[in-house]
Amino acid sequence: MKRSGPLFTLLAGLLLALFMLSLNATSGTRSTSTGSESSGDVVSASPTPTASPPSGKPSPSPSPSKTAVPNADYAGRTDDDSSAVAVTLRDGKAVAYFCDGRDQESWLKGDVEADGSMRLTGQNGNVLTGELKGKRIRGTVDMGQREYGFTADKALKPSGLYRATATVRGAEVDGGWIVLPSGRQVGILNRAGKPGPAPRIDPETGAVTVDGQRLTAKPVTP
Repeated sequence: MKRSGPLFTLLAGLLLALFMLSLNATSGTRSTSTGSESSGDVVSASPTPTASPPSGKPSPSPSPSKTAVPNADYAGRTDDDSSAVAVTLRDGKAVAYFCDGRDQESWLKGDVEADGSMRLTGQNGNVLTGELKGKRIRGTVDMGQREYGFTADKALKPSGLYRATATVRGAEVDGGWIVLPSGRQVGILNRAGKPGPAPRIDPETGAVTVDGQRLTAKPVTP
């Protein structure tokens, strides 16, 4: 009977081991010692793309640069051929002269827009509106009592606009001349504020004689 003790102990241990194995099989628990299956089942997640940080406000598109209206001189006649109009453009500014060669005249000034349009004003509410297209200005001159349409073509020296002011024999004189591309001249000379036809000038030098005194008419710019 003394020899059966260890046998019972060994048998009890064997039964306990079988019980534990059957319990593991029933619960589906796998031993982590196998290793090979777990590595094959693992699916690595793709890294989430990182959003680029905002680069700030978008750069504004460069605005088209404005093309300056070129400096030039223009001269022409009104539509009814009764008067002459000259316009001089310099650096976005304009000066114009309307003259009928007898007793009606007006000096006008103003700005020229980048698109070639202009609105020039003078004394007594006179207004010249015009637009430069190509080598020609087309517009109107409102002289108060009447409005004149005109066309002025680009003029090359000595054509253009001239003016002379001086004191002659104690009287203030102020003369304006338009030299047309054809060579024709239209001008008015004021003596002490009284207008009248102007004497001819030398278009090459601007020289003119007024009441025996020699003056020089100079090109007019804004």
